[in-house]
Amino acid sequence: MTAELTAEERARYARQLIIPQLGEEGQAKLARAAVLVVGVGGLGSPAALYLAAAGVGRLGLVDGDRVELSNLQRQIIHGTGALGRPKVESARARLADLNPHVEYRVYGERLTPDNVTAVISGFDVVIDAVDNFGARYLLNDACFLAGIPLVEAGVLRFDGLATVVRPRSGPCYRCAFPLPPAPGATLSPAEAGVLGPLPGVLGALQAIEAIKIIVGVGRPLYGKMIAYSALTGRFDQIELARDPNCPLCGDQPTIRRIDPNCPDYRQ
Repeated sequence: MTAELTAEERARYARQLIIPQLGEEGQAKLARAAVLVVGVGGLGSPAALYLAAAGVGRLGLVDGDRVELSNLQRQIIHGTGALGRPKVESARARLADLNPHVEYRVYGERLTPDNVTAVISGFDVVIDAVDNFGARYLLNDACFLAGIPLVEAGVLRFDGLATVVRPRSGPCYRCAFPLPPAPGATLSPAEAGVLGPLPGVLGALQAIEAIKIIVGVGRPLYGKMIAYSALTGRFDQIELARDPNCPLCGDQPTIRRIDPNCPDYRQ
């Protein structure tokens, strides 16, 4: 049973409604869905913008930072007038202008082992748009244990990766990256740089994957990773295998709850 769309909604979502795989039923699924975007920066900006524009019913935004001048080269949800404002408030204002029909919930804090389970609760899909390994392992474990699909992406310089972790199945992020890199072994985006449009490409892919999961169309990137090179223009799809020894999704898992003392979450 689908809710009757208003004339304004029909006009707003007209290009989606005429897609056979979506239609009014798909639009109704989007309207009932809740998506959490963790990190309202380079990846989270396009992901949140496209999800709001598509008509996701409830959109959560998590970020504890404020807008800085160096953000504006790639974090397109923010503007010069938002400098110094909390990112979640800047993003909410922009998204509310884009689509006032969406319910926005903001969490002006960083995810920690103490708050992650409560924050992700009630969301149908989580978008991982963070820029550090500790938060990635934390989100991977928390979403897996909670049974919530997690749409992952990462960018550095000219390269990006994206995958989707199927809830309570495998492979998970730990299967692809069993251990966090040693301190100083890798450069962060702040140290190595990021081509401005690159997170736009990967963030848009994250929004697409979330919509596919919600509506139930196509094949989400479960067990697959997209590798994109901006320098060559190549998209390569890599098959990921579940690691039977994975401590989260393996045959004999040892991670059964979020442990605040887990060293992986502090990377």
